[in-house]
Amino acid sequence: MLKEFKEFAIRGNVVDMAVGIIIGAAFVTTVNSLVQDVIMPPIGLLFGNIDFTNFFAVLKEGKVVGPYASVAAAKAAGAVTMNYGVFINTIISFLIVAFAVFLLVRTINKMRRQEETPPPGPATKECAYCFSKIPIQATRCPNCTSELKAG
Repeated sequence: MLKEFKEFAIRGNVVDMAVGIIIGAAFVTTVNSLVQDVIMPPIGLLFGNIDFTNFFAVLKEGKVVGPYASVAAAKAAGAVTMNYGVFINTIISFLIVAFAVFLLVRTINKMRRQEETPPPGPATKECAYCFSKIPIQATRCPNCTSELKAG
């Protein structure tokens, strides 16, 4: 049984899948950092120094009554919150990841189409009588004026 598991785990597609998952996880971490550290701060400044991660609605007050300055303060007080600012960041992250995957799939499809296009056939053929090169559609040789067989 251990030998069968080893054969399964070493198969090419399982290893490829594992590599894809690892790269995907690293990509998601990078995109999250891009959204939280690069994209959202200028947007927050644009809207008057707003931090989207602290947009929340209090659904139930905690032991200490609000208002709460941040999500962390609300959670520390035991309040139940709906964190729609974090959701906005997550949507932006998703859109960036989806766009990157779209570009990747588009590029792969373009490469596949290029591979599938058959190379063009020959443009010339040899005259059976004088052995000179002539266009493939020719029915008579322009050099020796011999009539050529079709096909």
